[in-house]
Amino acid sequence: MNIEDFKNIYFVGIGGIGMSAIARYFHAIGKNVYGYDKTKTILTGELEKEGIGIVFHDGVQHIPEIYLNKNETLVVYTPAIPANHEQLNYFNKENFHLMKRAQVLGFLSDSLNGVGIAGTHGKTTVSTLTAHIFKTSALGCNAFLGGISRNYNTNLLLSKTSPWVVLEADEFDRSFLQLHPQVAVVTSMDADHLDIYGEKEELEKTFQAYVRQVKPNGHLVYKKGLPLAPKGINLYSYSLEEEADFYARNLKLVQGYYQFDLVHPNGCITGLKLSYPGRINVENAIAASAVALLCGVNKEELQLALASFNGVRRRFDYRIKSEKLVFIDDYAHHPKELWESISSVKAIYPDKKITGIFQPHLYTRTRDFAEGFAESLDLLDDIILLDIYPARELPIAGINSGIILEKMKKAGRICSKEELIEQIRQSEIEVLLTLGAGDIDKLVEPIELILNQRLKC
Repeated sequence: MNIEDFKNIYFVGIGGIGMSAIARYFHAIGKNVYGYDKTKTILTGELEKEGIGIVFHDGVQHIPEIYLNKNETLVVYTPAIPANHEQLNYFNKENFHLMKRAQVLGFLSDSLNGVGIAGTHGKTTVSTLTAHIFKTSALGCNAFLGGISRNYNTNLLLSKTSPWVVLEADEFDRSFLQLHPQVAVVTSMDADHLDIYGEKEELEKTFQAYVRQVKPNGHLVYKKGLPLAPKGINLYSYSLEEEADFYARNLKLVQGYYQFDLVHPNGCITGLKLSYPGRINVENAIAASAVALLCGVNKEELQLALASFNGVRRRFDYRIKSEKLVFIDDYAHHPKELWESISSVKAIYPDKKITGIFQPHLYTRTRDFAEGFAESLDLLDDIILLDIYPARELPIAGINSGIILEKMKKAGRICSKEELIEQIRQSEIEVLLTLGAGDIDKLVEPIELILNQRLKC
């Protein structure tokens, strides 16, 4: 049965960023859409306002009756759901039609020209910027994004006429192996998700398998130096300033934002201005620009799109920006991401004290990368660590935020989420960074409220 023939779509884990984009898609084409999630978030609230039903309690009794008709209901689930989940186990036992999120994404994108953007970090910004460039050009696009675009306030873009679809290709659980894009991008292949892959070499092998799935004569745009060389497709390297097929020249920081010339295989585009701060985002913009130029976006369209890009929620996300005080929220949860985010802030505010609040994500990631986290956090002037956000994991004996603190050269402190707000009230803040992929985002608005009150004094 074609999945678009189902009347009802039930999502187990509907509040996930990737799941919510697919839920929005089915809702947009007129399906009955409902789902479960563990906790209420800003995103689940937005879905409910759009007319999508959500339950926050496990148990079959909480599933509306129409979704218990297994001939008319497709169940979409995320691999992050625990094995003891009652609803998912019921759907399995009763032989409902079940599909992982990645399988659905593969099905929805196969008939279009897919642009699959992968990488252990950078993929959300690159995919959102690529989608913005395409949407504001003559090409147009559809997009299933892993972050909320600030330009469109959503993670789903739809077009009735464009043959293009931009996809965030997620390496977690090898999900991106369900995709067969026309154009693939790989931004990075640093060790991550070692709870899934075991070793970095296995992760690299899986990325290599992904790029072999690019359609014949398609394109691969990859960060220069990555061990990728599939046959039968066109290969293009990119870099920030090192010579590559696509790279920046004359890079300069002007009033907190970067300007640069883009060297490409057919020449050079001068005077590009990126309206999104951070040196790492110039590299992300080069990747997105490479894809756009290869697919037919012209120079003028590219210039306008880069200058009008407003970024991604929780990716170098300015919450307060004033002469007296700055507050930036960022999703960084890997040592490399922390390094890039903090380094970018230091470049913009070299003479200000930078305070960082970091919530580690997953016990396994904290265990595997404690030394890298410590090295990156040592770039800060003042460091506050929250307890580990466990997500899908059970505690591991001896693994807590303290193992990062022990490895740091600078003094830091650990506090609970409950204590944090009072600590912010008592701290002298010049530039504040909130960092992490857990539920630290729930603290952003309370912190913003306190800091805005301070500005009024």
